[in-house]
Amino acid sequence: MSGSVQTPGRVTREASVSEKARAAEPVRALLVHPFRVGFFAAAGVLVAYWLGTLILAVSSIIILIVVAAFLAAGLNPLVVWLGRRGMRRPYAVLTVTLMVLAAIALFLVALVPVIVDQVSTMIDNAPGWIESLRHNHLFRQLDTRYDVLQRAQDYVTQGDFGSKVFGGVIGFGMAVLSRLANSFVVIVLTLYFLASLPKITRAAYGLAPASRRERVTELGDRIVANVGSYVSGAFLVAMCAGISSLIFLFAAGLSEYAVALAAVVTILDVIPMIGATLGAVLVTAIGFATDPTTGIACLIFYVVYQQIENYVIYPRVMSRSVDIPGSVIVIAALLGAGLLGVIGALLAIPTAAAILLIVREVVAPKMNRR
Repeated sequence: MSGSVQTPGRVTREASVSEKARAAEPVRALLVHPFRVGFFAAAGVLVAYWLGTLILAVSSIIILIVVAAFLAAGLNPLVVWLGRRGMRRPYAVLTVTLMVLAAIALFLVALVPVIVDQVSTMIDNAPGWIESLRHNHLFRQLDTRYDVLQRAQDYVTQGDFGSKVFGGVIGFGMAVLSRLANSFVVIVLTLYFLASLPKITRAAYGLAPASRRERVTELGDRIVANVGSYVSGAFLVAMCAGISSLIFLFAAGLSEYAVALAAVVTILDVIPMIGATLGAVLVTAIGFATDPTTGIACLIFYVVYQQIENYVIYPRVMSRSVDIPGSVIVIAALLGAGLLGVIGALLAIPTAAAILLIVREVVAPKMNRR
C-alpha cells in the first residue's frame, strides 16, 4: 500500500511558507487600507494641480506654438504645389520662406508708413466727425439723453488719452516690444515647422500601433491638408475683401484713409463670423462722419459685398477645405472665441473639421458594427 511520506525538511518548508503567508496578511490589509487609497488619491490630485499650474504658466508659449503650426500647415499647400512642378522640398520651402519674408518687408516698408499717416489723420479728424454727428437726428436724441458725443469728444481730445489706453509711454513701449517679440517667435517657428513638417508628421504617426499606422497616417494627412486649405482659403477671402474695399474707398472719395481702412478690413475679415461685419461697420461709420452720402454708399457697398462673399466667394474658396455644416461652424467659432479670443476663433473651424472627420471615419463605423 503506497502512501505519501512527508520528510522533516518538507514539513519545515511548508510551515515556513504558511508563516510567511500569515505574516503578509497584515501587509496586504495595510495596502488596501482606506488611508493608503486616500493618500495616493490626494497625491495624484496635487501632482495634477502642479502640472496644471505649469501648463498655465507657459500657456502663452503654447499658443504661439499652436499658431505657428497652424500657419505652417497653411503654407504647406504652396510648398506641395511647387513640389508637384519638379522643385525639391528644401528649395520649395526656401522659395516660400523668401516669399513670406519679402511680403513682410514690403508691408513694413511700403504700407506701414502710409497706414500710420492715415491713422494719424483719422485721429486728428475724429473730433470733427463727432461734431458733425451732432446734426444727425438720431445721434442728437442720444446725445441729449446720455451726453454721448461730449464724453467721446472729451475722451479723444484730452492729452492723457494714449496713457489711459496703453498704460503710459512705458506700458505702450513694452506692449509693442512684446508684440514684436511674439511675431518674431511665430515667424521663426512657422518656418521651422514648414521645413520639418514631413518629419514631424512621420514621428507623430510612428506613435500609433503598427496595425493601425496606415489608417492613422491617412487621416492625419487629410487633417493637415484640410487645415492648410482652410488657412489658404481664409487668406484669399480676406484679400478679396481688402482689395475690393481699397478700390471702392478710392472711388467713394475716401482715398485719404483708403489704405489704412482696407488693411483693417483685410485683417478683420480673417476672423470668422463677425470680422467682416466689424470692418464694414467701421468703414461705414467713418463714411457717415465724413459725408452722409459717402456713408450711404459705404452701407450699400458692404451689404451687397457681404452677400457676394457669403454666397459666392466663401463657398467656392472653402468647398475643398472644410466640409462641415454651418451650425457647427457657428458653434465652433463661438466656443473658440470664448476660450482663446480671436486666435481661438481662427483655430476653431479647422479643429472642428478634424474632429468631425475622425467621428465620421473612425467613431461612426465602430458604432454601426454589430
